[in-house]
Amino acid sequence: MFFVNLNLRKAFKDPTVLEAFFARGVNPELGLDPVLMDMVDLDWHRAMAAELKARGLTPALHLPFFDLQPGSADSLVLGACRERLCRAMEVAMIYEPAHMIGHVKYDHLLYMHTYPQWRDRAVVTWQAMMDAWPDHPPLYLENTFEPDPATVAGVVEKLLEERPGRAGLCLDVGHWYSFSEGHRLDNLDAWLDAFAPLLSHLHLHDNDGSFDQHKGLGQGEIPWQAFFEGLQKRGLTPSVTFEPHSDDAFEAAMEFVRGRPEWFEPLNVVAPGA
Repeated sequence: MFFVNLNLRKAFKDPTVLEAFFARGVNPELGLDPVLMDMVDLDWHRAMAAELKARGLTPALHLPFFDLQPGSADSLVLGACRERLCRAMEVAMIYEPAHMIGHVKYDHLLYMHTYPQWRDRAVVTWQAMMDAWPDHPPLYLENTFEPDPATVAGVVEKLLEERPGRAGLCLDVGHWYSFSEGHRLDNLDAWLDAFAPLLSHLHLHDNDGSFDQHKGLGQGEIPWQAFFEGLQKRGLTPSVTFEPHSDDAFEAAMEFVRGRPEWFEPLNVVAPGA
């Protein structure tokens, strides 16, 4: 089983987006943002969850991240972040997702000298969110702009001290290559080594290193052979979400999967029509 990103706000605004997604026959990782949360009530989400269930689809849920700072030193910002994430858990419970994704959102420029304090505040934020749904599925925290994988892994390591077995790491390969300058630093092994003990999930999409373009695998310059061989070398078999931002990118990703079963079958990924 694998997942493909589905932006819920786009689906709300344009029903054809939803129908096009259903035609793919894949499970959605639902993108929940604060704008949609303020636009619709819980009944809308209940109807959407019922539709997914009727179609035999298993959703995952990407939690909101706009403007959120889970380790903020500003008590007002921190309070707003925690409130938004706790409200998101009300929505998550409706969908009963296989997993949830959150952004670590460590600002290395603002908190470079106070990472331990920032990390501890962030852990309390995620604990508060998890407590809003005690029986929640796994929470996977994802890298975005962090240049050092240890700052991402450190949050999950600390969180697991308090919530054993309830969290893991999501490696977003496109973010590593672009935002974290993996294209320039050529430090894939360092990221895999840092994430390996807690790596639970992958976000897969491609780019040329200049920006987070969300192309299909093979449409950019990410060294996929080195990446998948790195997973196999370390005995890693995380679950997978593809994150194409266009139909063309989705088709390219699925064709990439069909052509490389030796990489994807160990991850339980088989493209439709393969």
